[in-house]
Amino acid sequence: TLDLTCRKAPCFVKFSEMEKMANIQAEINEVQPLLLSVTTGSTLQFYFIGKKCEILQDMNRHLEAILKEKRALRKRLIKPRCQESLPIEATFHKYVVELLTEAVTFIEKLESHLQAVRSIPQIPNTMKNMDTALTKTEVLMMELEELAEQILKWREQQKLYSD
Repeated sequence: TLDLTCRKAPCFVKFSEMEKMANIQAEINEVQPLLLSVTTGSTLQFYFIGKKCEILQDMNRHLEAILKEKRALRKRLIKPRCQESLPIEATFHKYVVELLTEAVTFIEKLESHLQAVRSIPQIPNTMKNMDTALTKTEVLMMELEELAEQILKWREQQKLYSD
């Protein structure tokens, strides 16, 4: 009966309820940033996973295209191309071999022939340069002859002085 008659004071009951509410609010405040970071992290993770998935799908399509092309190329390589586009009778094989050797020789000489043809427009300029060089050479030859004569004269004078 004492327990029944002993009631808690209403001000203390209200105080304990307020304390419980403050504790719950503090727990919510602690958990809320964690939930936000987990939500943000998972959202970013899903975004990057989606990007990686798109990249992998593109690579997969590219590799499938390569495999299809590889099969087509393999079929073309297996199929014999010999005598399909240029059938030659056996009696003419000797002449074809000779023709091929001539073709190889022609191709080897083609570059030098092309170089000669390219130099044709430059021939007048080259001729002018050669004329200029020839003139300079002639002038140098005349100067050399004069120097040779002067050296011979000097040598004779030296002989006269030494005698």
